[in-house]
Amino acid sequence: MSAFLRITRNPSIMGGKACIRGMRVTVGMILSNLGSGVGIDELLAAYPYLERDDVLEAMRYGAWLAQEREIDLEPAA
Repeated sequence: MSAFLRITRNPSIMGGKACIRGMRVTVGMILSNLGSGVGIDELLAAYPYLERDDVLEAMRYGAWLAQEREIDLEPAA
């Protein structure tokens, strides 16, 4: 996760979910808003402590997570 300098995980903040710069703003919240049609500028206006690079990194992090592969294994005989 070292490629995501703005994404932090701390068990005492939001239950260890991926957050932006140690704040109580989760990557999931940002992606959910964007997926619901909220624009980046609207998101930044609603959360003035966020920066454009925070939102862009949240999108990159979400894309990185979506690249995981699932491999179906044959059941043991």
